[in-house]
Formats: sequence, C-alpha cells, structure tokens
Amino acid sequence: MPIVTIQQGPRDIELKRDLVARVTDAFVDALQIPAEAVQVWIHEVPADSWGVAGKLTADK
Repeated sequence: MPIVTIQQGPRDIELKRDLVARVTDAFVDALQIPAEAVQVWIHEVPADSWGVAGKLTADK
C-alpha cells in the first residue's frame, strides 16, 4: 500500500481535495492498484516554520 506524504504550506481544503484525488489517480494509473490502496498524508507547515534560501517564508 503506497503512502504518499506531502509537505507544504497551508492551503484551502478544496485545493487539498483536488491534490489528494490527483495523487491517488496517478498511483492508480502507474501501479495498476485500487484507489483504496493509496494513502495521502498532507503535512502543513506554517510559514514561520519553513525556510527557503536562508530566510523564513513568513518574511517574504
């Protein structure tokens, strides 16, 4: 059973629903497995806890 972990900043629930559906479909197509076998975990990290190029994303 594939478990996909996505780390990202906070997003709207509708965007997350679409993301989970698309990721699941990709695994179903690529691995020829049932959708029920795919788990997608979204780990949202606040902007003050994420850095890029030496700076917090909250400071951009």
